[in-house]
Amino acid sequence: MKAVTWHGRRDVRVDTVPDPVIKDPGDVIIRVTSSGICGSDLHLYEVMGPFMGEGDILGHEPMGIVEEVGGEVTELTAGDRVVVPFNISCGTCFMCEQGLQSQCETTQVREHGMGAALFGYTKLYGQVPGGQAEYLRVPFGNTLPIKVPQGPPDDRFVYLSDVLPTAWQAVHYADVPKGGSLVVLGLGPIGDMATRIARHQGAGQVIGVDLVPERLQRARDNGIEVLDLLEHGNGLTEVIRGMTGGRGPDSVIDAVGMEAHGAPVAKLAQRVTGLLPDTVAAKFMQKAGVDRLTALHLAIDIVRRGGTVSLSGVYGGMADPMPMLTLFDKQIQLRMGQANVKRWVGDILPLLTDEDPLGVDGFATHRVALSDAPMAYQTFQKKQAGMVKVLLKP
Repeated sequence: MKAVTWHGRRDVRVDTVPDPVIKDPGDVIIRVTSSGICGSDLHLYEVMGPFMGEGDILGHEPMGIVEEVGGEVTELTAGDRVVVPFNISCGTCFMCEQGLQSQCETTQVREHGMGAALFGYTKLYGQVPGGQAEYLRVPFGNTLPIKVPQGPPDDRFVYLSDVLPTAWQAVHYADVPKGGSLVVLGLGPIGDMATRIARHQGAGQVIGVDLVPERLQRARDNGIEVLDLLEHGNGLTEVIRGMTGGRGPDSVIDAVGMEAHGAPVAKLAQRVTGLLPDTVAAKFMQKAGVDRLTALHLAIDIVRRGGTVSLSGVYGGMADPMPMLTLFDKQIQLRMGQANVKRWVGDILPLLTDEDPLGVDGFATHRVALSDAPMAYQTFQKKQAGMVKVLLKP
């Protein structure tokens, strides 16, 4: 089959690789019909090389049609249409039963002290072949895949794999009071969707911040107040306070993570890390504070006293130092973590099976053939051509 594979920093290719096969009686094989490129895939493309292996298959946002099922699979049959969550969870352990599928005790990558394994996402998360491919082996066939109706286009359901539950959890963790105010830093796919969900759930004021004109316009077109970081720069906090009664918003979502602009020393450290031998770089990434914390520090500065910061952006190193005095003095609540996909499916799926209040049908800005994945990665990383969300079509 054809699959998108990693070969080095800013070097992804479409290779011919062996087809996946049933390895456990609980497995299913799906024929992938759509697979997203996620903003967190850019971390693999750019700075997470020390934890990658040449030829690793990328991708953690797939959906498709069941082609084959293992002998113990009773919940699915060939021909069923499914979405595959990005975190690999058994559905039956203690953590899964708590709704913490991202901490699944069956698939935790204990060798590296990490949570549940992820599709297509580094040695730290199990080095499991991902879904930017023509076919995918999915374990836990009775509990992991999300069965969805036939009929509507893939765009209606594919975001159940990651974008929708990640944004939903970010808003839930932000704990915006009914009619309250929320600032979303970063209007990529997760930030954009978080603004839509917050409005749908009753937030009174939603402000989006970014520096890419197409992203700002996209949110503005959806009725979101937007601020251009390049225009306001160091005065952004005061501008936002002026828009929120002088005290700041009730909640802030950091949907940027370590892709944040600014922090030139940390940016240089990331680049240097990419040049180190893998064994040295991996230790450096884990122990040194190479994350670019601009967005997180900004969130802490912006939020009102007694407010909540919800962190959905991915950070890859040990983020140090943290402004603990400010966090304590402002009595800020801070919530974060990988999305627990299955926990939120019951809330989200009804919004996809009738009307489309979150605008998922038109959410993708680009749909490209699997063979064009290298071009799409490059364009997405450079934030060119108005590319916000890409769907690969094997």
